[in-house]
Amino acid sequence: MTTESMVAEAAELGAKFAEHSSQFEQDDAFVFDNYKILKDQKIFSGQVPVEFGGRGLSHREMCAFLRRLAKDCPSTALAVAMHQHLVSAARKNHESGNPGQALLEKVAAGELVLVSTGANDWLESNGEATRVDGGYKVNAIKPFGSGSPCGDLAITSCAIDCPEDGPSVLHFPLSLKSEGVEFLDDWKAMGMRATGSQTLRFKDVFVPEEAVGLKRPRGPFHGAFSIIVTVAMPLIMSVYTGVAEAAAEIARERAKKRAGDPVTPFLVGEMENALTTAQLAVDSMVDLCDDLTFAPSEQLASQILARKTICANHVILACEKALEASGGGGFMRGAGIERLLRDAHAGQFHPLPEKRQHQFTGRVAMGLEPVAG
Repeated sequence: MTTESMVAEAAELGAKFAEHSSQFEQDDAFVFDNYKILKDQKIFSGQVPVEFGGRGLSHREMCAFLRRLAKDCPSTALAVAMHQHLVSAARKNHESGNPGQALLEKVAAGELVLVSTGANDWLESNGEATRVDGGYKVNAIKPFGSGSPCGDLAITSCAIDCPEDGPSVLHFPLSLKSEGVEFLDDWKAMGMRATGSQTLRFKDVFVPEEAVGLKRPRGPFHGAFSIIVTVAMPLIMSVYTGVAEAAAEIARERAKKRAGDPVTPFLVGEMENALTTAQLAVDSMVDLCDDLTFAPSEQLASQILARKTICANHVILACEKALEASGGGGFMRGAGIERLLRDAHAGQFHPLPEKRQHQFTGRVAMGLEPVAG
């Protein structure tokens, strides 16, 4: 496949999704129908290598696919991006000689949907894991489970107080059909309303010892996050860049009707500068990831996170300028910009929010640990 063919595929699917996208959004309803179509197209196993049963798409191709899909249904694109970054991380681990193949094969065999809880957990995680015979009993509340209404496996973590190692975090996959998993159906948000990013509650859920893939100290930055950040942010911010591109397309057409207004070209020019900045930032992230051939490091994670902030801020600015350039008519919901602007604001909350990114990047630049002890 090529990026061009993936963009064409996304445009074809997006044309179908666009018909009902606004209704899903108005109803706070998850995009079940879109997920069925994407499963038929083997999008969820898209990045899984062909030898494991997937389509073998590259990270760059998936970024291009999500960016184009976001123009027609941002919620679908974002929910899929949250799944795809977990697949990317598993593929990167596998290609680096670490465990990852088993998860990739599971995804391909059943076109499984993976659900991430990592954004809210970050380095501290939450909840309480208690040792029991053969494993752990986990109690935790995990917000922002994007795609969970159709989810199969949560890729999650939980804090544990280890007498021998001190405060620690366990990382493990967890079937969302496990006894004790509850879906709180509480996703009533400003934007990205159809992502199904509800809170998950784990009540006395059993996690076998062999399911734990990583145990690390709670709090300090861990090398695993150098991989996660680098693969995740290009995929996620590709979605938001697509949102800004959609808003700009609407604004250009509306601005043409106001060509006689001497101020309008300035507003469109401001919008174009903001959009270009977002595009440059996301393109640079994709290049730094280099189709998963990158060497993980704190310095690279810092570079990715800085670009994430630049992209997120300029996506919002581009959408705001698209609204302004459209005139009063753009304020009406029927114009489409209002929704895109609300969706754009969600970008700032993905790791790391701006001030935390500034701190992270500043500490790395100073030769310090990325986070304070």
